[in-house]
Amino acid sequence: MIACLFDIDGTLLASGDAGKAALESAFTEVFGILLRVQIPYSGRTDRAIGRDLLRLHDVDPTEEHWVRLQTAYLARLPDSLNQHNGRVLPGILALLQELQKRENISIGLLTGNIRKGARVKLGHFGLFDHFAFGGFGDLHYDRDDVAREALAAARAHLGAVMAPERIWVIGDTPLDVRCARAIGAKVVAVATGLHTCEQLREAAPDLALADLSDPTPFLALLP
Repeated sequence: MIACLFDIDGTLLASGDAGKAALESAFTEVFGILLRVQIPYSGRTDRAIGRDLLRLHDVDPTEEHWVRLQTAYLARLPDSLNQHNGRVLPGILALLQELQKRENISIGLLTGNIRKGARVKLGHFGLFDHFAFGGFGDLHYDRDDVAREALAAARAHLGAVMAPERIWVIGDTPLDVRCARAIGAKVVAVATGLHTCEQLREAAPDLALADLSDPTPFLALLP
């Protein structure tokens, strides 16, 4: 078997910053603090983003505060997705459908989104049912640890030890490339997020593409 592990934001879909808007409005309402520091989001886990959002606004990043922030974020996310001009990225639906036809391929997630947030985002765009397992950003501050969770989830789902060369990570940031290498996986980097193909190639993926509108170069690498 081969496992294909997809990132969400910037790879499968562009939400129009709906997640960012939902999280930041949740923070302001729950803690009564206007944002005064911009937090980097690209390629990071929700847990790390939430921690930084709290710390840099002088709120103790306790488990209780994280739970309050997460709960308020999830409550706002559906409306935020409706209000922002999001879309499924080029070629994604056709690629997922093609991968599902292949009996030797299982499709999962490797995302910094918390599990419930991932479900809301993917459900909004009609993509959720394509994914059988995954690694998520609920517990981890480092994306490499999300990759390790995704690898464990793939092995549990498939009931087998997955050889590294039979795992592909598909993402849009250098951090996606790095976390793939942390588990010995191969990686396709797509320039549908904030990074150019040139920037992604500097991270040395196995394949770099402008987008997945023509997935043939990737499919050709799969046994």
